[in-house]
Amino acid sequence: MWRQHFISQQSSFFDFSINRDFSVGFSFSIWLVLLVLIIIALIVILKKWPKLLSGVGNFEIDKGEFGLGSGKISFKPNNEDRQIAYSIWVELSTRKIGISIDLDHDVIVEVYDSWYNFFSVTRELIKNIPVSKIKSNGTEKIILLSIEVLNEGLRPHLTKWQARFRHWYENEIKKQDGNDIDPQIIQAKYPKFRELKEDLLAVNKVLINYRKKMHELVIG
Repeated sequence: MWRQHFISQQSSFFDFSINRDFSVGFSFSIWLVLLVLIIIALIVILKKWPKLLSGVGNFEIDKGEFGLGSGKISFKPNNEDRQIAYSIWVELSTRKIGISIDLDHDVIVEVYDSWYNFFSVTRELIKNIPVSKIKSNGTEKIILLSIEVLNEGLRPHLTKWQARFRHWYENEIKKQDGNDIDPQIIQAKYPKFRELKEDLLAVNKVLINYRKKMHELVIG
């Protein structure tokens, strides 16, 4: 039976009507259905976007930046890799180690204290990484790079200079007992100060680049 529309609303997406007998008619266009599905799909993708990006894209580290020889390290980092890099970055950023050294103001023995502590903390951090995580290609490479930075970047300088300088510096401090002389002036009198300074600043540059790379890895 034909029904006369009492109220009718039409668009390209839907058709809505109320007839004179108060029956309601409502129909969807296929385009409206597709639009809703697309919106839902976009919402789902945006919510999962961080997970979809996790592990996507290579991260590259040039070992030449650290004075560790030639070659590049390339891997696809995941969230666990970034967590490890973050822990290392925090240690580098909160100690006198990942920032520029100025020997007109910084005291060498304090720098050595910071370096030694970082060496110990990083070694413990690496030891405490679960074996299951080391199976990750990225995690393994971060650990190997960290060990290289410690053994080839930091250790040689500490082995060559730390004990010798500390012994000399402690004796000089005793000689100056009662004299108001800045430690920066005293340390500059070290017989091999220029050589020590050049080597120390070279290691400092390695550690700064190391910190920067860990930060780049963290922020993705």
